[in-house]
Amino acid sequence: MARSSRGGSKKSGKAMSPKRARAETSTERSAEPTRSSLFVGSTEKAFQVLHAFDGPRRFMTLADIARTANLDRSATQRLVYTLERLGYLKRIEGTRNYGLTSKVLQFSHSYLKANELIDKASPYLLDMSRNLGETCNLHELDGHEVVFVARFPGRHLIHIDFVIGSRLPAYFTASGIAILSALPDDERRQLLTLTRLEPLTPHTITDPEKLLEQVHIAAKRGYSIQINQSVMGDISVAAPIIDEHGRAVAAVNISVPTTRWTTERAEAELVQHVHVAATSISKSKFKRYAA
Repeated sequence: MARSSRGGSKKSGKAMSPKRARAETSTERSAEPTRSSLFVGSTEKAFQVLHAFDGPRRFMTLADIARTANLDRSATQRLVYTLERLGYLKRIEGTRNYGLTSKVLQFSHSYLKANELIDKASPYLLDMSRNLGETCNLHELDGHEVVFVARFPGRHLIHIDFVIGSRLPAYFTASGIAILSALPDDERRQLLTLTRLEPLTPHTITDPEKLLEQVHIAAKRGYSIQINQSVMGDISVAAPIIDEHGRAVAAVNISVPTTRWTTERAEAELVQHVHVAATSISKSKFKRYAA
C-alpha cells in the first residue's frame, strides 16, 4: 500500500494530515485504560517471559521466547539473562534453548501451604476418593478459568489425568458451571465474554446462550454434571463451596470415566457426595455459613 511522503495514511483517496494523524493517535491512547504510576512495567515483562513456557514447548530459544511473549529481542535477552541469574531459567547445555527450573515451584508451594481452603477440603476429598475409588478434585475460580488446587486420584488405572495447577475454561467444566451458578448474573456474563469459545472436544458446548442455560440449570439443582465437555471420556459432577456471603469460592468435583460409568449412574450416586462435601467444607471454612 502506498504511503504519503509525510507518513500519513490514506483515507477516501486523500492523505491524512500530520495534525489529524496526531489527533487520532491521541484519541486512541486516551481510550486505553490508564495504568497507575505504581505499575512496574518491567515486572510485567518478566512474567511475560515466564508465561511463554505455559504452552506445549518445554524449551525455547531467545527468538522463540520473544515471539511468544510478544517482546522485542533486546528486552527478552536482558530479561532472560536476569531470570537465569536469579535461578528461574536455565540454559540447556549444548543448545541455544532455555527452560524453567524447579525454583518456580516455590511460588506454588507457598500458595498451597498458605491456602486454608485446601486444608479444610482435603480430608473430605480424601475420604470420598477412598470410599468411591474415584478421582476427587478441588477447583478454584481464577478469572474465566478454573484451577486444580487439590487432587486425589482414584484407585483405578483409567482416570482423567490432570495435575495441580492445570487450568480449564470455567464454562467448559462442571466445577466452573457450579461456581458460576452462585455468582451474580452480570458477573457470569462478563466471564463469558472473556472465554475463548473454541471447543476442547467434539462435544464442547460453545453457544453462549446454551452455556448460560447450563449455569441456570446448575443454580436450580445445586450441582452441575458435564459429559465430554473438556476431555473425551469424562463425566464430571460438581457442587459449589459457598462463603459466608453466599458467594461461590470453589467447587468439589468427582471425575469418572465413561468406560465405567453412565450419566444416569453418576447423577444418582455421586451428586449426594459432592453436595455433602461442599456443604461440610463451607461450614468448616466459613463459620458464618448458614445451611
